[in-house]
Amino acid sequence: MAENPHPVDIYVGSRVRLCRTLKGLSQQKLAQALGLTFQQVQKYERGANRIGASRLFELSRILDVPPSFFFDGAPGGDGEPSAAPGLSEGDQTPFDSERLFRREILEFVRAYDKISDPAVRKRLFELVKAIGGQYSGKD
Repeated sequence: MAENPHPVDIYVGSRVRLCRTLKGLSQQKLAQALGLTFQQVQKYERGANRIGASRLFELSRILDVPPSFFFDGAPGGDGEPSAAPGLSEGDQTPFDSERLFRREILEFVRAYDKISDPAVRKRLFELVKAIGGQYSGKD
């Protein structure tokens, strides 16, 4: 692997870390599910080692996300993030993914994920968006 990882490899690794953390999995648990060492998972998450297609597919099944999740918003050829599918230009705002690793956000997402009724989840989602809009000046 080259000295400097490719920006897409770094991005995909950060998405693995994000999803793993949101699911409450340690690197060790994910490594066991993949039949790897936790050091290999660390290298994937840093982008130091590229993740092959079959391994990425396996990760998507373990983490219960579509394979496209790992590429949504990935840097394009110009180094800029690409547009997320389904979002208009006006809907996109800069987002600091590191903020997702704060304990309260992780706990909120895990609790939200446990709500089995889709209607309740949707209403809670709309409520949080409305409250958040009050503080950001958006609707």
